[in-house]
Amino acid sequence: ARHLSDFAAVAPWQTTRACGRMQLLRPCEATTMNAPLPPQALDSAAALDRISGVWDASIVPQLTDYIRIPAKSPMFEPGWEGAGLLDTVVRNAADWVLAQQVAGLTAEVVRLPGRTPVLFFEIAATRPASPQTVLMYGHLDKQPEYSGWRADLGPWTPKMEDGKLYGRGGADDGYAVYASIAAVQELQRQGVPHPRIVGLIETSEESGSRDLLPYIDALKTRLGDVALVVCLDSGAGNYDQLWLTTSLRGMASGTLKVEILTEGIHSGDASGLVPSSFRILRHVLDRLEDSASGRLLPESFHCTVPASRLAQAQATAAILGDEVWKRMPWACGADGGPTLPTTTDPVEGLLNRTWRPTLSVTGVEGFPALRSAGNVLRPYTAFKLSLRLPPLVDAASAVAEMKALLEDNAPYQARVTFESNGGATGWNAPDTAPWFEQALNAASQAHFGSGVGYIGQGGTIPLMNMLSQGFPKAQMMVCGVLGPKSNAHGPNEFLHVPYAKKLTAAVAQVMASLPA
Repeated sequence: ARHLSDFAAVAPWQTTRACGRMQLLRPCEATTMNAPLPPQALDSAAALDRISGVWDASIVPQLTDYIRIPAKSPMFEPGWEGAGLLDTVVRNAADWVLAQQVAGLTAEVVRLPGRTPVLFFEIAATRPASPQTVLMYGHLDKQPEYSGWRADLGPWTPKMEDGKLYGRGGADDGYAVYASIAAVQELQRQGVPHPRIVGLIETSEESGSRDLLPYIDALKTRLGDVALVVCLDSGAGNYDQLWLTTSLRGMASGTLKVEILTEGIHSGDASGLVPSSFRILRHVLDRLEDSASGRLLPESFHCTVPASRLAQAQATAAILGDEVWKRMPWACGADGGPTLPTTTDPVEGLLNRTWRPTLSVTGVEGFPALRSAGNVLRPYTAFKLSLRLPPLVDAASAVAEMKALLEDNAPYQARVTFESNGGATGWNAPDTAPWFEQALNAASQAHFGSGVGYIGQGGTIPLMNMLSQGFPKAQMMVCGVLGPKSNAHGPNEFLHVPYAKKLTAAVAQVMASLPA
């Protein structure tokens, strides 16, 4: 594959990569613009009405087809390249983008050797002599199926019900590329001048964006002077207002494995003499986490919550109240009521899931299914660990400390290994510029009838930290449709379509407000 700079000169032709070569599609049918119109405000009501029509007529059908494709991220599908499903969803998205005939648009599917594909598009500025660029981000790779779906639902079986489109990946975050283009379409439809816009849609986000840096490096000369980043891969505190994500946790993950035997043996013969691999693993994990409270023991895994984020958590807690914890699908508890959270204090609940480290076991190996479990002492136990880190904690340092802590001085000289899947440092948003705060509030009021809400998210979007470092002056519009019970990564994931329509219109309005 040639370096991107070798074929950058083909614009304004749209291009795609297929079978290891670049393939020219056709020239853009509308690559020239009339003289730019003077700045004007977006007609919010008309924008929402027309964007809703685009969603109903075009985006929902496109996402319905997208959900049917099990385009799992490389971490969950080692044979992704041979399967070709990531290429399929990217090509489908590229075809749709080109079919919209957005004025000034060029688009290409870029494929670096051995890397997952990305969709990159550019839309020429309609503002006179505007040096600024808006970067729009999303991803098309998906999490695996998971169990527990409703009997009439499934991860690859799309279903629309009560305004919710069920299925894996629609909300997380396959809709992003379609919403981005629909927002730009509305700006052009109303003749509202906009800056240069670029889009970066990746397919390794659910694997920690492991292929993203090479693409950013290859495309850096074409990204431009980014003044605003629009990332539609985040969440919402409710479906009643626009929510801006102000922080993201980082992550350190990997597999902890304890081996004590070469094969399973009769538990009646060996237990008491051969130590249990599970007990050794429990003992090792006690070095990392206080099992009674869930607090991570190494102080280096913690950080001080900035005063501004604490104030925002308090304001958000006042809006959401007990819904901070009641929104979760609690099981039936011992007394017949629901099981309980770590805290029922809304402020503490928000801080626990956004600014404090937490360990989760997300997978196990070495255990037979219950129906197949005989009286055998197992030779090994393995846990897949997911450690969410506060936004200001360096992930690489945390991974190194985690490995040393878990592996050193193994009990009974057992073979204890921690194989990391890598890590991603979290993100704390830059200070909000006055124009950006005003634009967010105006867009939220126009489309939701209430002001913008500010919320930290417990998930990880590796790109955001990269972009903040590369474009320290850019404002970051990180938002999304993952509101209450939308359940990304789990069973019964859904996209709240009415909210997505309003969010798309809000994005258009904020872009229209970017100062020249």
